[in-house]
Amino acid sequence: MATLADVAKKANVSKMTVSRVINHPDQVSDELKELVFKAMKELDYVPNFAARALVQNRTQVIKFLILEEIDTVEPYYMNLLTGISRELDKHYYSLQLVTRKSKNIGSYDGLIVTGIRDEDFEIGVLDIEKPVILYGENTRGYDFIDVNNKKGTEIATEHVIKRGFKRIVFLGIDLLEEQFMISRLAGYEEMMRRHGLSPESYFLKNSSRVAEQKGIELLRYNSEDIAFVCASDRIAIGVVRAGLSFGRKFGENFAVTGFDGVFLDRISSPHITTVRSPVIEMGEELARMLLRKINDAGASQDNILFEPELIVRGSTTGIDTSF
Repeated sequence: MATLADVAKKANVSKMTVSRVINHPDQVSDELKELVFKAMKELDYVPNFAARALVQNRTQVIKFLILEEIDTVEPYYMNLLTGISRELDKHYYSLQLVTRKSKNIGSYDGLIVTGIRDEDFEIGVLDIEKPVILYGENTRGYDFIDVNNKKGTEIATEHVIKRGFKRIVFLGIDLLEEQFMISRLAGYEEMMRRHGLSPESYFLKNSSRVAEQKGIELLRYNSEDIAFVCASDRIAIGVVRAGLSFGRKFGENFAVTGFDGVFLDRISSPHITTVRSPVIEMGEELARMLLRKINDAGASQDNILFEPELIVRGSTTGIDTSF
């Protein structure tokens, strides 16, 4: 069985360098990591992480706590989990999915939390001693990663304005007190006012069926050109169906944008113009940030907002050019 010394000899580096590559890869250059990992692969060397965990009082377990109904956000979380697990695997960490009831069962080194709401802060859901990173904007002082929600609705709103629409309705999720929704509403309203247009907003459950009914309500006695900026692709799907039921012409007298760009935007017909979040990349950074926090004894790691991307498709142009 190959040893650490064998890897060091094969890579022509010191044992200390090999140890740093294994235990603290963020502190080592990419060139050195590639050299050491190549030697490890050629020698079929597997680090003894059980021994290291025992010495460092680590479990090599990260928990991912989901605090919202999973059926309203799938397959979004599959992409997020892909990013998180991909990065954790590099550091020989395992990922454990937990709910609010099971979060305290079993030992772990750190926690990634998503779907947290104001009421969860009030009842002390995060009253734990382990390092925590949140997925989602917050103003409570916790480290977080999110997409730039405000910029996302800004670029979506600007897009339909440039398409010639004057009446542009924002359909938000009925979580008005949550920071991500505050930011998405702010981006829409700011862009509307910048162009001298009047904001018009409604808030509803994150459901395509509910959104379809709202769309029908707004279209039934209205023949004017109208665009919808939606706070999720799920809501956008419902509005697209409402437009189809009234024979609206996408890109001419009707337009719809979504938000997320993970999967639902591509199952609609026409495909939905959406604000895409780089979810896998955000998952990878969530893992990196939490591991840094663990190694820094829980020290704050600050916050990161990822740039959104507008993917233009048939729901605003009438022609699908991107999938």
